[in-house]
Amino acid sequence: MAAAPGVRRSELGEALRACRAAFIGVGVMSCMINLLYLTGSIFMLEVYDRVLPSRSVPTLVGLVVLAAGLYAAQGFLDLLRGRILGRIGTSLDEAINARVFETVVRLPLLVGGRNEGLQPLRDLDNVRSFLGSMGPGAFFDLPWLPFYLAICFAFHWLLGLTALIGAVILVTLTLITEFMSRRPAKEAMSLAARRNDLAATSRRNAEVLIAMGMSGRLGKRWSEANENYLAGNQRASDVAGGLGAIAKVLRMMLQSSVLAVGAYLVIHQEATGGIIIAGSILSARALAPVDLAIAHWKGFVAARQSWHRLTRLLEQMPASNTQTLLQSPSKRLSVEGVSIVPPGDQRVIVQDVTFAIEAGSGVGVIGPSGSGKSSLVRALVGVWMPFRGKVRLDGAALDQWSSDVLGRYVGYLPQDVELFGGSIAQNICRFDPDAKSESIISAAKEAGVHEMIIKMRDGYDTQIGEQGTSLSAGQAQRVALARALYGNPFLIVLDEPNSNLDSEGDEALTRAVRGARERGAIVVVVAHRPVGIEAVDQLLVLKDGRMQAFGPKETVLGQVLQRVAPPTPIKIVSDAGAKS
Repeated sequence: MAAAPGVRRSELGEALRACRAAFIGVGVMSCMINLLYLTGSIFMLEVYDRVLPSRSVPTLVGLVVLAAGLYAAQGFLDLLRGRILGRIGTSLDEAINARVFETVVRLPLLVGGRNEGLQPLRDLDNVRSFLGSMGPGAFFDLPWLPFYLAICFAFHWLLGLTALIGAVILVTLTLITEFMSRRPAKEAMSLAARRNDLAATSRRNAEVLIAMGMSGRLGKRWSEANENYLAGNQRASDVAGGLGAIAKVLRMMLQSSVLAVGAYLVIHQEATGGIIIAGSILSARALAPVDLAIAHWKGFVAARQSWHRLTRLLEQMPASNTQTLLQSPSKRLSVEGVSIVPPGDQRVIVQDVTFAIEAGSGVGVIGPSGSGKSSLVRALVGVWMPFRGKVRLDGAALDQWSSDVLGRYVGYLPQDVELFGGSIAQNICRFDPDAKSESIISAAKEAGVHEMIIKMRDGYDTQIGEQGTSLSAGQAQRVALARALYGNPFLIVLDEPNSNLDSEGDEALTRAVRGARERGAIVVVVAHRPVGIEAVDQLLVLKDGRMQAFGPKETVLGQVLQRVAPPTPIKIVSDAGAKS
């Protein structure tokens, strides 16, 4: 179905639309399957009305062979339909999973910590799993309900009316299921996300919990969250399961009702014995999709909620357009009236910062805790977008580069270092599959970590585990420094790069900063310790989010020392001539 003019389809809708040929195939197969479902009723009709009165064994054998062939064709088509629906789900996942992963990565940078974590990935799993279940097959079979009812009416109007009343009751039950299960399912999903967030946070902070005796208290919080989740999930299951049980009982009652009506008609010679059985089979088949839809309604509701959440998320975070490839920056970093608001917050924590640095220069950023140093450097590398102002490389604002392209020219060492599961070499080269060993080793040597790496059991191929757990904090920081220096980036930003370093690491850091400046890079270092700014020539002082001073290091240091120098002691002479 074509979209209305000016209406843009969602990315999920477009991905599913790409499978329309498969859906058409499923529709055609559903048509054939539902026609083949008549095999059982026609077979029983012929047996009761032809074979038994004639006592013809050859006729019975022929009917059995024919029915067996039709049943085999029906089973094959049903199997094929299920596999196609499963592959539609896989195709949808393959088409959209990269975008969903991108939103998972970018979401914290836009809304801060108040995001849904890995929920988008779970939503995609829900949609794919539902498409691969028997639920969609039920929806393809539902349109055939009137067809089966029409055949029941063709047998006799009383049989048709009985089946119709049963169909109306079950369809009404389906609508009630939809109405009553929507809210409990939504609550259960929210409670599950809350429980999973608590578990993930506890896992990340396992050392703190054990060392400070917090595991028991956090365990109680987990138990409460888990109990709330189980209660919410139970409510949703009770609604769907209870209505499903009612639907099953009603369908069995309907079959018996059809048999009773058929027997009444036979007694009054208005129908044959075969019609009794055939009508019962047809009425059961007519209502089977309704029964199956109710049974899978919980999965359908979850998939629908996931679909809507993913659609909203992808609309809020549209895919980046292909941008004109600019020349590699090589001259200047300029910060023009930058003010920064953290993602998901309203407070301006950096205000109106303006400065410029030429190639080959290094600037140290100092100031008390909470002065906005880390927030500023996040804006310098394009992690946070400024609320006001621009950060430019060679005159071009950072948003004129895509993150993948900009990353080639930027080296960033965050305050909280975290490495990824893989080898040391993979972490240094930023998991570039085309990285050359020479470039990896060169970055390691520049960071002064080469000797440390080759002393490990597997050298550069040493597996460091998830989050670099096999390395000490100092080792992880030095490997992360090598990662920041890999590829000779033009802009290198180091946030507290020596927080976990010993004296040897401090010396390696100083050499690395000087080496980068000598080849023409710009280096920005956030430091609390003097050793961190030994190799820079400029100094930026922040306080309460505002720039207090910027200029040559010696000049700025002199100004800072004058501000914090204690007053000259005053000599007080008493009448007795004693000095105090």
